[in-house]
Amino acid sequence: MNLQSSDFELFAVPARFAQERAALDLRWKDLQREAHPDRFSQHGAAAQRVAMQWSVRINEAYQRLKDPLKRAAYLCELNGIPVNAESSTAMPAEFLMQQMAWRESLDEAVGRAELDQINDGVASARREALRRCEQLLDVEHNYAQAVQQVRSLMFIARFARDIEDRLDAFNDANAQARDTSAAAANKGQ
Repeated sequence: MNLQSSDFELFAVPARFAQERAALDLRWKDLQREAHPDRFSQHGAAAQRVAMQWSVRINEAYQRLKDPLKRAAYLCELNGIPVNAESSTAMPAEFLMQQMAWRESLDEAVGRAELDQINDGVASARREALRRCEQLLDVEHNYAQAVQQVRSLMFIARFARDIEDRLDAFNDANAQARDTSAAAANKGQ
């Protein structure tokens, strides 16, 4: 193994978007077992430092490979087309319109059912974007268009977190109302 190897080489998996999560998990455990610094305690501090570097490198690779969004961005970068999400935010008008409609729906949502419906729509869009990423990366090898899908997925992921925050706030408000109601009922007894 080489610290400069790609994540795919390190994990001995093909450099493609489609990956089996169970295989990645198993390989991560095997690699961590091989590189664990405790295994090198009898070899001195230098060997332990190298083992620690390997352990960090293995964890970084695992984090990239197990997350479809990070994996897609990494594949684009490996193929010479980095995502550059910070400096390149251009998106198709249709996608931007969808984002605006979702944002408006979220702003207007007042109940759990509405939030769940928005969440379902976003989850469906995420699945479709991931399917499209797989097609672009593994079949067509069109990394330029894949970058656009990765950027879309980044927007979708951010919006999904906003929905989760609203659902959490909704759940917290309901729990607080139940607690207040229960406390009032107990005082009345």
